[in-house]
Amino acid sequence: MTNQTCTGKKEFGVFLPIANGGWIVSKNTPLLDGSYQQNKQAAVLADEIGMDFIMSMAKWRGYGGETNHWGCSMESVSMMCGIAEATKNAKIIATVHTLLMNPGAVAKMITTLDQISQGRAGLNIVSGSFRDELNQMGAWRDDVDHDERYNYAQEWSSLVHRLWTEDTVDFAGKYFNFTDCVSEPKPSQKPFTVCAGQSERGLRFSVRNADACFVGGKDDEETLGITRLARKIADEYNESIKCYTMATVVIDDTDEKAEATAQYYRDGKDLGAVEGMMRSYGIDPALKDNAMVIRSQGAFMARDIIGSPETVTQKLIELIDNTEMDGVMINFDDYQQGLTLFGEHVLPNLRAHYG
Repeated sequence: MTNQTCTGKKEFGVFLPIANGGWIVSKNTPLLDGSYQQNKQAAVLADEIGMDFIMSMAKWRGYGGETNHWGCSMESVSMMCGIAEATKNAKIIATVHTLLMNPGAVAKMITTLDQISQGRAGLNIVSGSFRDELNQMGAWRDDVDHDERYNYAQEWSSLVHRLWTEDTVDFAGKYFNFTDCVSEPKPSQKPFTVCAGQSERGLRFSVRNADACFVGGKDDEETLGITRLARKIADEYNESIKCYTMATVVIDDTDEKAEATAQYYRDGKDLGAVEGMMRSYGIDPALKDNAMVIRSQGAFMARDIIGSPETVTQKLIELIDNTEMDGVMINFDDYQQGLTLFGEHVLPNLRAHYG
């Protein structure tokens, strides 16, 4: 019997369009330019409609192609400090790559975000699987493979958490050596920490170091298996873990309009950028069972939920129930239209359904 089930309050967040093109790799999508102004507008609207959290990724190199997908982006932590000043209620989650930033600096950066947001700060920890974008800065480590990256990240995360609570930190590890390290002030409360994990090693890191884990698979069955494994591991450590998944929502007045728009995006798929994305992740496009390969064939980088407000509501309920999720992080093709319709017609019904 796990110590956490999918019952209770569900959380809904928005994944900001911090990099151009968003989560649909197509020449036909509305303009998402990765600018601060566009991100701020989306964040303020998400906060106003009552979303629970607002998150941005960290991206340092795009995928090329005709659209130069994700080739232009803001830096996550500094941008989210501005977002924190512009919002009032939602948790504000910034992303950091452990291989790129020193934990002593990150502890203070997130504490700064905590003060600006008045206690709403969050940190998304990425162990660093993006060789091309880190290698361009000399930050990639060939001596740190997939499993070893989690050993590196464990030292990193432990230091961040200690600096948030302890007066001074002394640490002699394999990757970091801190001597009488201080970090003042402390955050007003423990920042909300998240990370993404699909492998057992990644899930074990998430359970030990995060409050929530983002999971996903090629279908509901695979996603459910990962969710249940995360909770099984949490039981082993006598811990709890929230599980979130991600979806791209294309919403319009009718199913027909939304489906036509989604097909227009698929028809404009930027094949060059898709191939660049696969190379960046080290994924062979011939791997037909890989979730990212499957989704990218239709231009969508995440699970797509398409339709009228009623259809989107029902599909989200089915997704949550079928995969035992605690919440969903949503990105949109058009953030202004999408968030407006979501706030007016979808979110109230999801709140009513789950209580």
